[in-house]
Amino acid sequence: MGPTLTFAEAFRLPLSVDLCTAARAFGMSVTTAYGLVRRDAFPCEVVRVGRRYRVPTASLMQSLGIEEMPVYAEDVAEGARWAAAGRQLTIPA
Repeated sequence: MGPTLTFAEAFRLPLSVDLCTAARAFGMSVTTAYGLVRRDAFPCEVVRVGRRYRVPTASLMQSLGIEEMPVYAEDVAEGARWAAAGRQLTIPA
């Protein structure tokens, strides 16, 4: 079992993670995680994709009691630099 995820690592996760990463977030071994999945007892949603398991990050975060993403000063500063450069965010309709 590797070290538990830090908050900074947790907030950089993609839309879904593998079962190993989710197990690490809960501080459990991968063997324990697979056993819980087989018993339908893993603490958050698990989706089987082919022969692999994926865990939606939103479900993982909610199960960990993390409902909202923090705002970091460096991200705000980067956004300000981006806007100052005249760039605009385009959202598809």
